[in-house]
Parts: sequence; C-alpha cells; structure tokens
Amino acid sequence: MNATNGVSITWLGHATVLYRSARGKSVLVDPWMEGNPASPPEAKNLSAVDIMLITHGHSDHFADAVPIARKFRPEIVCNFEISLHLGKKGIQEKLHGINTGGSVTLDGIKITMVPAFHSSSIEDGDMILPAGDPCGFVIRFEDGQTVYHAGDTGFFGDMKWIGELYRPSVAVLPIGDLFTMAPREAAVAARLIGAQRIVPIHHSTFPALTGTPDALRRELADQRGIEVLDLKPGETAGAELAWR
Repeated sequence: MNATNGVSITWLGHATVLYRSARGKSVLVDPWMEGNPASPPEAKNLSAVDIMLITHGHSDHFADAVPIARKFRPEIVCNFEISLHLGKKGIQEKLHGINTGGSVTLDGIKITMVPAFHSSSIEDGDMILPAGDPCGFVIRFEDGQTVYHAGDTGFFGDMKWIGELYRPSVAVLPIGDLFTMAPREAAVAARLIGAQRIVPIHHSTFPALTGTPDALRRELADQRGIEVLDLKPGETAGAELAWR
C-alpha cells in the first residue's frame, strides 16, 4: 500500500491500532503487543512510531507504552494523570498531557481528546494507581481525513455531537461486550456518528469478549451507507477506503 495515497489503518489485535498518514507518519493507539494473544508477529517488530496515543491506563491498552516510548521516542498524547505517571518513568520529552476537549497538532496531525465512558487505572508492581478519565480521540490527518477512535467505551448519546462536530469518515469502535459496547450498542453509536465506515476493535481476543463484526453487520443491516470493515489482526485497510 502506497502511504501517499491516503491514510491506512492496521489493526494489531485487541484494541491496538496503527494509522499511517498520507505523508508517512505512524500513529499508534493503545500499545499492547507483547503478551497480546491476538497480536500478530509483525506487530512486535514495528519499524517506527511517530505519535503514540493512549486512551486509558488499563494494561491491555498501556502495557507497552513505556517500551515503545523509550525505543522510538514518539510524541505522546494522553490524559494529564497518565502523563505524570510516564514522567516518573523517565518519559518526559515529547509528552503532551491534555484533557477532554483539548487538542494538540503534531506534524500537521490534529488530535482532539473526546469523552469515553469506562474506567482507568494503571498496574504498577503491586499497586493499582488511579489514571484519570478514559478518553477517545478524533484524529484529523494532514489531508483533512478524520478518524474517530472511540477507545474503550459504553454507549453515550453525545456520540452524535462528536459526529456532527468532527465529521469523521471512519469510526473505530469497540464491540466485544462485557467491558465495552456490544454490537447492538455499537450499531446505534455508528448511526449517531454518521461515519461511512466502522472498524470494530476490542473483540475476539478472549472468549469473554463475545461481540463479533458479523453481529455488528446484522445490527446495521437496515442502515444504508455504513460499511463494517472486518479486519483481521495485522490486516490493513488503506486508500481503498475512498475517504470523503
């Protein structure tokens, strides 16, 4: 896939997603590759990370944040509390601790933090540390293409306003149930957001996560104009997304 043709999205298993911008910038969200049973071998051998986004502190979203930060020295966007934790781990440069509603622009990519309904804590040895509010991100790439990456969240009605305000072409939504939305709720969310394409994440990693992309498709069967992209771990969707 020629990165200059548009933004590409690679699902690295569970909730870890790698975006590549039209100008070749790599944006990694919620790094958990080591120990992730759904993560393909190539995910453990990334060649570059320019920007890393962290939606919350749970280990299945945060476990590899420090190693990735030390290896690639990316710009990091997270909530203020997680930025303090990373600072104590020696990650202090290129660290952007913001909060819900705030934005930063890095290498021409605008990243806005939006709400998520979940919880957030960090396991540090024998301690469980509070890690601020969970979040999602709206990512507006250099060419104007926009993705709503919801993070771990339950359904909430203000997703409608995220859709109306930011007009994402793609929404990356959790569907696994138990800890996040199930397909039924994700389908309602998809309708409110109004994105043309949905990338399901946070599913199929463990038996307890019962939601599936097929179930989401069935829930959206009566909805024209919304496509569910059923990526397999390690698979990429790119220029064929036909961004609008």
